[in-house]
Amino acid sequence: MNVLIASSEAVPFCKTGGLADVAGALPKELERLGVEVSLILPLYRKVKREGLKPTNLKIRVPVSDRIEEASIWKGKTGNNVPVYLIEKDRYYDRDELYQTPEGDYPDNAERFIFFSRAILEAVKSIGLKPNLIHSNDWQTAMVPVYLKTIYKDDPYLRNIASLFTIHNLGYQGIFWYLDMHLTGLGWEYFNPEGIEFHGKINLLKGGIIFSDIINTVSKTYSEEIQTEEYGFGLDGVLRKRKADLYGIINGIEYDEWNPATDKNIPARYSLNDMKGKALCKRTLQREMGLKERDSPLIGMITRLASQKGLDILSESIENLMQLDLQIIVLGDGEERYQRILTDISRRYPEKAGIKIGFDNVLAKKIYAGSDFFLMPSRYEPCGLGQLISLRYGTIPIVRKTGGLTDTIIEFNPKSPRIPIPPSRIPLCPPLLKGDVGGLSGGKGGFKKGRRMGIRGNGFLFEEYSAEALLNSVKNALSSYKDKNLWRALVSNAMSSDFSWGASAKKYLDIYGRAINSANEKS
Repeated sequence: MNVLIASSEAVPFCKTGGLADVAGALPKELERLGVEVSLILPLYRKVKREGLKPTNLKIRVPVSDRIEEASIWKGKTGNNVPVYLIEKDRYYDRDELYQTPEGDYPDNAERFIFFSRAILEAVKSIGLKPNLIHSNDWQTAMVPVYLKTIYKDDPYLRNIASLFTIHNLGYQGIFWYLDMHLTGLGWEYFNPEGIEFHGKINLLKGGIIFSDIINTVSKTYSEEIQTEEYGFGLDGVLRKRKADLYGIINGIEYDEWNPATDKNIPARYSLNDMKGKALCKRTLQREMGLKERDSPLIGMITRLASQKGLDILSESIENLMQLDLQIIVLGDGEERYQRILTDISRRYPEKAGIKIGFDNVLAKKIYAGSDFFLMPSRYEPCGLGQLISLRYGTIPIVRKTGGLTDTIIEFNPKSPRIPIPPSRIPLCPPLLKGDVGGLSGGKGGFKKGRRMGIRGNGFLFEEYSAEALLNSVKNALSSYKDKNLWRALVSNAMSSDFSWGASAKKYLDIYGRAINSANEKS
């Protein structure tokens, strides 16, 4: 199988969010499974050009009634997956990828309609022979649209299948209808069965309608977005394609996120030797100006936005400060939340620390030095923070939504063995071996294929309210006080397995489904 992954960002080249982590990690796992895989993205100003070389190939890309020329660069990821980058300074030689503090770039429609079509022109120019193009989010959503319209009779491209991954339905690439000319499509596609959406163009909608297979980044999120509450106006479109819609949880790179080898934290530690975590906590308290004590420390690394639960956190923060805990927040975003958190840290300097902005090294220190990790999201397609925190033995406190539902199981000391829903079994592959016990490290577990259940690995609340958040934190703190329970809970967390291996196999499966679907339609 030959797969081209199309993304607007990917580590280690450029990143604004979780999409970059997925686009950087998934190709490596697919290669291990025998897939011939490559990656394509724009050549932004931020991309470091060491190791990249121009190919001397030029492509001519129709945009509206004109032709835009672009160049192709080539390099490799750290694990030798080929990467191609589209150089077009008019669109990508800018300080940021999508926006500045003043707002989105006004020509984003043109920038990424161009990129989607440039991908297909590059495939022909380079001589790639993909069976499937895997597009991600609205920035590459026009790829499956073009494969089924303008390029459907192109002898080089007509048999290529398409998978479209929705990483966050809240971002759809919606633009005014007068940008329709940029697409090169006829007005017959500007209708409710095409890319029209309440009188505007919706690029993500096009990806949903025209791709062979669709997926989201967790099973629960794939179900949630078919409802009015979480569908952002596209729930009806998604319900129509329910048979072709899958949910695959993201993984994390266990080589990168490993407290036993992480050079960015003050002390290394592992499940077999946890002494270093205490030093990480004391160092973090000192660095953030908090009093060095054994109070439970809650960490939060987030975008400061209502989607991430900052509204209910703000409502509950005063009550949280009355509890025996400390809290550290690292993030950037809406000014009102910056003000609220900064004020709390000023009034409770020994209990609350806030750092506005983002700092990769500090983020790792928070994962390693905190006791709990808070994610009170209104909605969360997958979430990576809770997966990283599990890896570092930092217990998630999360709202029961999207990928948080699929990865965190409530820890209940009164009922130490909690049945595993069948959908969760593949998420922890090592536990399926007969000689491995439950997450608490005991004997037995999954002998002879029998599901015995496991202890939970975190805390969840369902109602989206400040009261529910506060009660969940109180419940978590009670487990912290019982050191035997706490050791079992930390063991559960660090024994959870959300590496990319299992998820990559599921992608391989839906790639096959997409290719079969495309062949049946051709």
